[in-house]
Amino acid sequence: MTVRGERCGVLVVVLPSDLVTPVVTEELADIAETLGHALRVADRHTDLYRRTRRARPLSVPAEMQWGVLPGQACTGAEFDLHAYWEPSYASGGHVLDWCATEEELTLVVANGTGPDTPSALVSNLALNAIRNARRAGLDLVGQASLTDQALYGQHRGERSLSALLLSFARATGEVRVVDAGSPTVWRDRGAVTERIHLERQLPLGMFEDTVYATQGLRVLPGDRLVFVACDRGGPPPDAGDAVLDRSVRRAIARTRRTACADTPRAVVRALREEAPGGLPDDVLVLCLDWHGRPAGRSPATGEDRENLPGPPAV
Repeated sequence: MTVRGERCGVLVVVLPSDLVTPVVTEELADIAETLGHALRVADRHTDLYRRTRRARPLSVPAEMQWGVLPGQACTGAEFDLHAYWEPSYASGGHVLDWCATEEELTLVVANGTGPDTPSALVSNLALNAIRNARRAGLDLVGQASLTDQALYGQHRGERSLSALLLSFARATGEVRVVDAGSPTVWRDRGAVTERIHLERQLPLGMFEDTVYATQGLRVLPGDRLVFVACDRGGPPPDAGDAVLDRSVRRAIARTRRTACADTPRAVVRALREEAPGGLPDDVLVLCLDWHGRPAGRSPATGEDRENLPGPPAV
């Protein structure tokens, strides 16, 4: 059962052999999709489904995080987007958000700031500030600036957040980016895996009245972007962590043929094997497969709106 790409569960139906036909299978697929939407609506009014899907209790910071993040997946005709983070039951610092309209996909990824409650509060403030700016109609620079002011006003530079804000034009693949001391972003194009080097600016909330600027790039049909965000214990150096970068490149190359929905978890697993002593405990991996808009296709419908928050997958 899926809702706009988010996996909700598995519907198992036992049928007599004479009823196992393509028509019945298609009807069951429709029922599973309807049931997935119904579970999402019911999830707003009861804890039953979240309790059922959890193998153990969440920490308080993790509960705060799961309550504000949009989910783990979002799909549209032009893209597939899937995320995975560890530790799912004890983290509290990961920031992830997206919004899909008819014309663009807006994406935010930020490094974790630790598993404790203060970190969860920083992430919560930053995410709500970004959404507030976006819903007020501000562009990426406005979203970064308002969030920067909100964090600095609350913490006076003692707490900051390294983030990446992107806006994808769904019709053309043109991308506008604000890199605020960001997580790393990697592109898998054909047989080549490479890190996209962006002009890094100051993290959000580090100084008062920081001025941000956008830069541009373009994604092509068939491109895969992989975002890796982790708590490095402070702003990463300009040159980046060379050892971790090599491990990330190899991990992404190893998962090139893996489906988008399974890639984030596979990348984390590969990273654990590649760099068992060098990978931070707190890590978020997001995979974006870009299909592009088929020629002659009309803009997306309103069904591609942002997902509702979902419980951790067990």
